[in-house]
Amino acid sequence: MIKPFHKIGAQHDRTQTVPIENIQVLRDSGYAALAVEREFGGLEVPLSEWLRLQELIAREDGPTALSIGWHMGTMYQEAQEKSWPKSHRLHVLKAVVNKGMLLNTAATEKATGSPTRGGVFQTSAKKTTEGWMINGEKTFYTLAEHLDYYLVLATIEEDGTTGLFLIEKGTEGVRVNPTWDMMAMGSTGSHDLVLDRVKVREDALLKVQMRQELPQAWLLHIPACYLGIGYAAIQEAATYARTYAPNSIGKPIATIPTVRQRLGEAMLLYQQSQSILYGVSKQWDEASKDERKTMRLPFMMTKKSVVQHAINMVDLSMKVVGAQSLAHASPLSRYYRNVRAGLHNPPMDDQTIEFAAKTLLNE
Repeated sequence: MIKPFHKIGAQHDRTQTVPIENIQVLRDSGYAALAVEREFGGLEVPLSEWLRLQELIAREDGPTALSIGWHMGTMYQEAQEKSWPKSHRLHVLKAVVNKGMLLNTAATEKATGSPTRGGVFQTSAKKTTEGWMINGEKTFYTLAEHLDYYLVLATIEEDGTTGLFLIEKGTEGVRVNPTWDMMAMGSTGSHDLVLDRVKVREDALLKVQMRQELPQAWLLHIPACYLGIGYAAIQEAATYARTYAPNSIGKPIATIPTVRQRLGEAMLLYQQSQSILYGVSKQWDEASKDERKTMRLPFMMTKKSVVQHAINMVDLSMKVVGAQSLAHASPLSRYYRNVRAGLHNPPMDDQTIEFAAKTLLNE
């Protein structure tokens, strides 16, 4: 089912457009509903299982995996927390199951930067006699033009709390500003979402954000994606090493010790990353709520370690192939660009290191 994703993804990478054909396959296959609870028709797949599937998708096309990953994570989080009003849970989750509808949370803003840094959202929600009026602009909103629902984080003017609002596609005052122009993950369509005097009903407020007791386990879809890209790079390099035989040596370069060392080092990084990612996610699946509260550092460590390992996997693979890996026609040039986006996905490396120090010092 996902094998064509590679070729389709390459085509869209050149045009910097969303590989909508891939996304549609995931919609039609029911993939978007895997993490939805069984009572709504989903499969309620454990974290460690859908992360493996995310990695498999990323092996074929990283932007497709990262794009669908935000939706998958949102579905998994709601299945765990069950925090939305019952009416919306029934309506939205059934739509995801029956129609493959997609959603994503709009959080990042130009003024606040990454939400993980603790900035106050400039997007505002004002109470009206009919419900709410929402104004603001969100950035880095993946699949913006192809979502069916927008989940928008906004500051509630009356009390300064942060609310999560549900807005349906096509609502008056909502538009997508096509600003996304990036060298990495350019085909995720992470444009700006503009909200201009958007009126929604009172029950559009899904929840008021509170300080979270539990770490956001669903964010592990990020390292799963980059791990898949790293693996794809290793396979590309291995194929090249087995088949390229310059006349200077008269046999495949896979016989050269330095080439074998680079491939071996890359494969060891992959194995280490797999052990970390799936070990931690499996631990989460089997942990009690109290045990899960202690897992923030393992999650942060996993993202930092796996992403850095994936970057190193790609770099080692490119050293095997040489200058040809820089050609636009080479998948490795695409992997090189896309894997580096992981450095800018949450949590950031400096936050992870600081949290590790605080944990050690009991602060």
